[in-house]
Amino acid sequence: MDRLQEFLVISPANRINPDPSWPTISFEDRIATSAFHVHHNAHIVVDGAVCADCSTRECVVACPAKLFVPTSDGGILFNYEQCFECGTCYLVCNREGAITWNYPEGGHGVVFKRT
Repeated sequence: MDRLQEFLVISPANRINPDPSWPTISFEDRIATSAFHVHHNAHIVVDGAVCADCSTRECVVACPAKLFVPTSDGGILFNYEQCFECGTCYLVCNREGAITWNYPEGGHGVVFKRT
């Protein structure tokens, strides 16, 4: 078993039990309760020139908010306004300098509400 498989396999002893005070809710419904306080400066910048040579497009597949969209000319469109700030795009990208990722400035970004 390689390291990724070991990471993905969670033994019952290591599982996190959900807080019983939180209702059972689907991922989509929970995300729908999120609020986004958008700053005028993007906290993620995508360099389309670097992305143009990418054939795998991990960011398109991995982004849970579906904010990366491939264009017909080989580029990538990115919309930071609905970003969950999870950093997945930055972690899966294999192109140096393609994605510059920072947390939004104070008071801005996603707010997850407890439902």
